[in-house]
Amino acid sequence: MMMSTMGRGGARMAVAALALRSFSSATGGGAGAVGRQAALAGIASGGVQAPIAVGVWIRGMATTTGGDRTFATVTLAEQEQREEKKQPQMASGGGGGVNGDGNEDKEIVSYWDIPTRKIRKEDGTEWKWNSFMPWETYKADTSIDLKKHHKPSTMIDKIAYWTVKSLRWPTDLFFQRRYGCRAMMLETVAAVPGMVGGMLLHCKSLRRFEHSGGWIRTLLEEAENERMHLMTFMEVAQPKWYERALVITVQGIFFNAYFLGYVISPKFAHRMVGYLEEEAIHSYTEFLKELDKGNIENVPAPAIAIDYWRLPADATLKDVVEVVRADEAHHRDVNHLASDIHYQGHELRDTPAPLGYH
Repeated sequence: MMMSTMGRGGARMAVAALALRSFSSATGGGAGAVGRQAALAGIASGGVQAPIAVGVWIRGMATTTGGDRTFATVTLAEQEQREEKKQPQMASGGGGGVNGDGNEDKEIVSYWDIPTRKIRKEDGTEWKWNSFMPWETYKADTSIDLKKHHKPSTMIDKIAYWTVKSLRWPTDLFFQRRYGCRAMMLETVAAVPGMVGGMLLHCKSLRRFEHSGGWIRTLLEEAENERMHLMTFMEVAQPKWYERALVITVQGIFFNAYFLGYVISPKFAHRMVGYLEEEAIHSYTEFLKELDKGNIENVPAPAIAIDYWRLPADATLKDVVEVVRADEAHHRDVNHLASDIHYQGHELRDTPAPLGYH
């Protein structure tokens, strides 16, 4: 009889130790204290429900992203009610169509309760793009001077200029007069400098505890604008497998080379991008000539281009090329300006950035 009593007492003590250990590392606050008291009370009274109570509370624990343990703040009944509410939502969200970005339109059910709302255009119709919003669209200034050119005078300028010129020869050889594919492929590279420059300025601003003068946003806007050029020309020409492989190779080389060049000499990096944009203007001008000659079909403008540049509904590919060329001219001006600022011994933050310069 004494051995039996000691056995039961030892079992209770073991369960109590397990309960204390389970709650000792928790940060559940009041919930943890109540659970611990309930568990110990059941054990002390010899009740048979103590292991069940411990098991329920252990199952109620969750691991947060920070590595700490917390207790769930809902009862089992509330959890069941939540699951029942989710079932009809998931059932109704299984349908849907295809949105403007080409992805299947499904209702998203999330624990985080972030509100989603339907965006509408000024005319009341539903906005079908997720990659950009109506307030990010604009009308391109096509009256910009396309013939402006920065004449290289210093050694750095000449290195930047001839670096760009040397890159044009293999590009012409590979694409020849396939301007649709040429535009699509080159935009995968043209979107890199703005992202690299903006990233490095962002890190510099953090290190030095100083403002950037708006240049971080300006360069990131440039990168996003170039990416939208790519999304547009993807509707006109689809890359072949070897062109995709070329993009991976060229982008990897160019990203690292430009990153290193920007760290060593921002004035060189921005000057080179200025010359790259001058070459882009030339390429799009040749594209327009081929469209005028009828060598390239002047197809209707992609829907994404009509919404992004606020083009008329009957816009054509020629209209798209004209606004893209105008964008490149604006990027030319911004990067040559950034290089000039460095040449004059100033930091970019000393001069207000040309935000919204389209």
